[in-house]
Amino acid sequence: MLAQQRQAAILERVRATGGVRVSELAAEFGVSDMTIRRDLETLHERGVLAKVHGGATITGPGSTDEPGFRAKSVRQPAEKAAIAARAAQLVRPGAAVALSAGTTTAELARRLVDVPGLTVVTNSLPVAEILHAGGRSDQTVVLTGGVRTPSDALVGPLAVGAIRTLHLDLLFLGVHGISERAGFTTPNLMEAETDRALVAAADRLVVLADHTKWGTVGISSIVELSAAHVLISDDGLPGEARRVLGERVGELVTVTATGTPPSGGAAE
Repeated sequence: MLAQQRQAAILERVRATGGVRVSELAAEFGVSDMTIRRDLETLHERGVLAKVHGGATITGPGSTDEPGFRAKSVRQPAEKAAIAARAAQLVRPGAAVALSAGTTTAELARRLVDVPGLTVVTNSLPVAEILHAGGRSDQTVVLTGGVRTPSDALVGPLAVGAIRTLHLDLLFLGVHGISERAGFTTPNLMEAETDRALVAAADRLVVLADHTKWGTVGISSIVELSAAHVLISDDGLPGEARRVLGERVGELVTVTATGTPPSGGAAE
């Protein structure tokens, strides 16, 4: 078993039981205590569990905690890059697409700089800056306006009013969390309203979310899981998540952080 697979299994166990012991995990996976401690340290650094003496317990941010763009940009960079590369394959020249705020959508923006004739609507300052820096004269970038959030999103009535007049081919939506019960969520109430306006304006919804978003719940639901035509995640996604998402979303696509070809269709 690869370290990434073992860590995903450990995290799934912690979320199911509330806590684990190093000795029990070492026996279960047939590895040394030191290997398990390294796994727990990696998961602790991601902020998805809390290390305690002899093991780990579940932890997680409050439903209204909203990390800044810079803080989020250093989390799971390889996974986000692979997800963005797969998402870029869905964009055709001349399309009208929307990119919500988020670090994964910012990664996607870097890959859209080379696509001719695009019209890109976004409420993300970093996304707009990336596309503007690309300097393509045949691309149109529409920044919605609104109130700036800690994650550099523009939200609120001004943003919603602008979005409601638009008709878009595709929306690429970044989310704070994914839950079987709550759907796709955000820790910012106004951002949820703005994201719902983007969903309503687009013919197809593509959600971009790495595996750490599973089980995280923000204070406000954006849309239910079944609203997503496509969800692109990475192969660190736990088995239970694959089962649920494979049943609920239109298509679940998983990619690997090493950049090997993605797998499409229903969850394994």
